[in-house]
Amino acid sequence: MKIEKITPFMVDRFLLVRVYTDEGIVGNGEAGLWAHHPTVYAAIQELSEYYIGKDPARIEHHFQTVSRSTHFMGAVQSAALSAIDIALWDILAKSVNLPVYQLLGGKCRDKVKVFGNVGGATIDECVQSATKWVEQGYVSLRMAGFWPGCEKLNPTQEVTQIAERVKYVREAIGNDIDLGIECHRNFTPEEAITLAHALEPYRMLYYEDPLAPESLEAMEYVARHIRLPMATGERFYNIYQFKDLIDRKIVSLIRCDPSLAGGYTQCKKIAGMAEAAFIGIFPHLMGSPVNISAFVQFDASIPNYFLHENYVTSDVFNEIVDHPVEREGGYILVSDRPGIGLDIKEDKLAKYPYKPIKITGAFGADGSVAH
Repeated sequence: MKIEKITPFMVDRFLLVRVYTDEGIVGNGEAGLWAHHPTVYAAIQELSEYYIGKDPARIEHHFQTVSRSTHFMGAVQSAALSAIDIALWDILAKSVNLPVYQLLGGKCRDKVKVFGNVGGATIDECVQSATKWVEQGYVSLRMAGFWPGCEKLNPTQEVTQIAERVKYVREAIGNDIDLGIECHRNFTPEEAITLAHALEPYRMLYYEDPLAPESLEAMEYVARHIRLPMATGERFYNIYQFKDLIDRKIVSLIRCDPSLAGGYTQCKKIAGMAEAAFIGIFPHLMGSPVNISAFVQFDASIPNYFLHENYVTSDVFNEIVDHPVEREGGYILVSDRPGIGLDIKEDKLAKYPYKPIKITGAFGADGSVAH
C-alpha cells in the first residue's frame, strides 16, 4: 500500500486532513493549533511531498524522518505532523479491520469520563450551569477563572471573586462531584499562589494552567508553594518538553493534546513517561467530531487516562462524519469500529466555510495587555 495524496480541509473553526492510499483506504486526522490553521494548512501541504509514494504503515519511521530531517521544531510543524500521524494510524487500523486502540495495546476502559464546562457571567448563572450538568449525569465539572470584564479588576478583586464563585458552585453541587478550575495561563506566580490558598476549602480536583507555559522555573516555584494538584501542558508540542515537566515533579496531571503534541505516536510515549511517575494524562481537546473520536481511541488505550473536555459544542457538526461518538451521561463510549471510528463526509464540508480566529486582545483598566 502506498500514499497517493494528502488533502487538508479548513472547515468552520477546524483543520481536518485526509490521507488517501492506492488501495482505497483513507485516513482521517485533525490539527490542533486552532489559532493558526492557515499556517498549519500550508505546512501540511509542504510536508505532503515527503509522504507521497511512501508506505503508510511505517508511522514511527516517517515521524522521525520528518521531525529530524532539518532539526527545526515548533507548534506549526508538530500540529501538521500530528494530524497526518493520526490519519496514518487510522489507515493502519482500517487495513486490519480493528479500532486504533487495539493497535495501541488494547482497551483499558469501555467508556471515557469527560467533564462538563461550567459557564456563566454571574454567580447565579454558574450555579445553574453546574447543577444542569449534574442533572445530566456528569460527575466531574470544570470552572473557568475568568469571565467578561474580569480583566479590568485588580488582583485582590479577581482572587476574591473567583473564590466566591467556586464557593457557591461547590455548595450547589455538594462534595460528591469532582470540581476543577481552569486559569487559562493568566496569573502571575504570586497571584496563582494566593488564589490556590483561597480555593483550598473547596476540594478542588485540579488547578489548571495558572501560569503561561514559557517558564518551567516559575511553574515550579508555584508548585512548591501550593497544595492543589496542578495540571498543565496543552501548549506543549513535543516529548522533550513533557519529559522536563515530568522530571521536575511539578504537576499531577499532564494536558497533552494528540492533535498538537505528535499524534498517537508521540502521545503514547508521553503517557508512558507520565505513568512511570504516577502522573495522570488529562488530554486537551478542541476540535471537530473527528478529533473527539480520535482522542477517545487514545484515552481507551492508556492506563493513566484521567479526564478531558466533553466538547458537546461540536456535536452540531456531526453531519460531517458518518459515525459521531456516542455519549452516556458524563461519559463517551469507546467505539469498536475500525480506525478512529469514523470517516469524514467530504460532500458535507462545504456547508461550513472556514471561520478565521481574529486577534482582539484583553486589556486592563489602564489599557495594558491583561492576558
